[in-house]
Amino acid sequence: MNNHIFLLSVSFVLLTGMNPVLACTNLIITKGASSDHSVMITYNADSHTRYGAIAFYPAADHKAGDMCDVYHYENGKWLGAIPEVPHTYSVVQFMNEYQVAIGETTFGGLDSLSRQPGSFLDYGSLMKIGLQRSKTAREMIKVMTELIGQFGYASGGESFSVSDAGEAWIMEVIGKGKYEKGAVWVARLVPDGFVSGHANQARITTFPFQKANNFSDTKQTVYHSADVVSFAKKYGFYKGSDETFSFSDVYNPLNFGGARFCDARVWSFFRKINKEIRENPEYTRYALGQFSRNPVCNDGSRNTNAFVSNRLPLWVKPDSAVTLQQVMAGMRDHYEDTPLDMRNDPGAGPFRSPYRWRPMEFVVDSVMYLNERAIATQQTGYSFVAQSRNWLPDPIGGVFWFGVDDADGCVYAPMYCGISEIPKSYAMGNGSMITWSETSAYWTFSQVNNWAYTRYNLIHPEIEIYQRQLEKQFMAEVNVVDKQASELYTQNTPAARDYITAYSVFTGNKLVSDWKTFYQYLFMKYIDGNVKNAEGRKLLDNGNGKNIPNMPSQPGYGKDWERIMIQGTGNRLKVTPGK
Repeated sequence: MNNHIFLLSVSFVLLTGMNPVLACTNLIITKGASSDHSVMITYNADSHTRYGAIAFYPAADHKAGDMCDVYHYENGKWLGAIPEVPHTYSVVQFMNEYQVAIGETTFGGLDSLSRQPGSFLDYGSLMKIGLQRSKTAREMIKVMTELIGQFGYASGGESFSVSDAGEAWIMEVIGKGKYEKGAVWVARLVPDGFVSGHANQARITTFPFQKANNFSDTKQTVYHSADVVSFAKKYGFYKGSDETFSFSDVYNPLNFGGARFCDARVWSFFRKINKEIRENPEYTRYALGQFSRNPVCNDGSRNTNAFVSNRLPLWVKPDSAVTLQQVMAGMRDHYEDTPLDMRNDPGAGPFRSPYRWRPMEFVVDSVMYLNERAIATQQTGYSFVAQSRNWLPDPIGGVFWFGVDDADGCVYAPMYCGISEIPKSYAMGNGSMITWSETSAYWTFSQVNNWAYTRYNLIHPEIEIYQRQLEKQFMAEVNVVDKQASELYTQNTPAARDYITAYSVFTGNKLVSDWKTFYQYLFMKYIDGNVKNAEGRKLLDNGNGKNIPNMPSQPGYGKDWERIMIQGTGNRLKVTPGK
C-alpha cells in the first residue's frame, strides 16, 4: 500500500466515525471447545480512565413501586430510573449467582444511529440490570432487548458475549438514532465445540432470519429484532436482498481501522488455536487491513453486495481443546510471532517492548502512521475470564477470574460467583483513578507493570514466572474448594456460600499483599539500570552479612540498539584515544 493510499485509508477511519481508540476484547469458548468442558468468556475493559475494581450487587427483594437507578457505566452520571422487579440476583461485576456472564466491546457503527433522543439506558446499565434479572444466557438476551424496546438505547453499537453454564452467545446491537425508539439487534449461539471473539468491530454478517423469537426453545440458535433488515431498508442503509443482508457490513461497515485496530486482535487469538487461520494468507491480509471483494466469501456464501470477502469467520473450531491457561494467555497477547509483532522494530526501544504509547496515529512529513493495538494494552482497567461449569451448583460452578490493570502483568484471582462479599483490595471505593490507596489491587499491580515497561525484556520474565506460579496454585486450590463447597452445599447452603466467600476474600487480599512485596523486590533489584543478584525473589548480599550486594551486572542496551544509537551521530560517540 503506497503512502497516499495509506493516508486516505486511515483518514477514512476518522471521517466515518470509527474511533480507533475503542479498546476492549472478548473471547468466547464453548464447553465443547474447552479442555474441562466449561464455558468461558473474557473481557478486557480498556480505558485510560477506567479504574480496576469489582462492583458487587447483593440479591434483593423489592416492593411494588421501587425504582432502579441507572448510572452511566463510563462516567458515573445518573441517567434516570426504571421500575424494579420483585427479586434481583446477586452480581459480581459481570457474572451473577446463576453463572450467567457478559462482556462487551464497542463498535460504534453508523454515526446517524449513535444518539437516540430521550433514551437513557446505556450498554453498561443493560449489562448490570440484565444480570440481576436473568438465570440463563437466553433470558439475559430477552431481558436486555425488552428493556431496550421499552426505554430506548443510549449507546453506540455494541457487541456482547453472553454465557451460562451450557451456552455462549454473541449478540450485536445498534440504536435507531433519531428515526425510531429502541434498537436493531441480532444474537447467534456459538456452536458447541467452537470459539468466537470480538474486538470493537461488529462481527455478525449474514444469519438465518427467524419468524419469531422463542426464548424457551433450546433449538433456536438465532434471535433478532423483527425489523433488523426492514429498518435498514426503510431508511436507506441497505438496498440488497434480505437473504444477503449482513448486520456488520450494513450497520458497521468495514474499513481499514475495523480490521487493523480491531479484528486483528481476534485474528491473533484465532491463529493460535486454528491451523486454517494460521496458514491462510487471506486472513493475514485481512488483519493487515488489506481487503478482497470476491464474488464468493471465504465461508462459501455469495457476495452479491461486494462486501469484504476475506474477513474472519465468526467462529472457528480449535485444533485441540482450549485450556483455561490458554485463554488467560490469549488476553495477554501482543501479536507475538505474527507479522504485527511489535518487539522487533525501533519503536520497541532497547528492551523489546510490545507497547506503544498513545495516540494511535501519528503524522510524519504529512504521512499518517499507526501504533499497533493488541489485546494486552497498558490502559486496561481490569480484565476477567468468566468460567461457568454445569457439573457444580451454580454459586460454586461460576468462577470469575479477575485481574486489574494490564492483563499481561495481572494475576487472575478466583472469585466464586456466589460470594456475598468482595475482597477489600478489589472493592469499589478503595482508591480511584485520581485517589491513591496503599491497599488497592489496581495501584499495586500498576506499580509493577509500569516498572516493567521501563525494561520489559529484563523485568517482565520475572513477572511471568510468578504469575504462572500463582495462577497454577489458585487453579489447584479451586479444585479443592469446589469439592468441599459442593459437599457442604447439599447440607447447608448458606455455610457453603460463606466458605467460598471466605476463600475468595482471603485469596484476593493475600494476592495484593504478596504482589506489593514483589514490587519492592523488583524495584530494588533493577534500580538505576543495574541488575542485582537474587535467588527465589530474595536479593543476596556479598557474603559478609552486612546487607551489601555484590557489584550488580549492567546489561546496557544490547548490540542492536547500540547500532541504532550511533546512526546519524557521526563520530560524536566514538571513543578516540588522545594523541
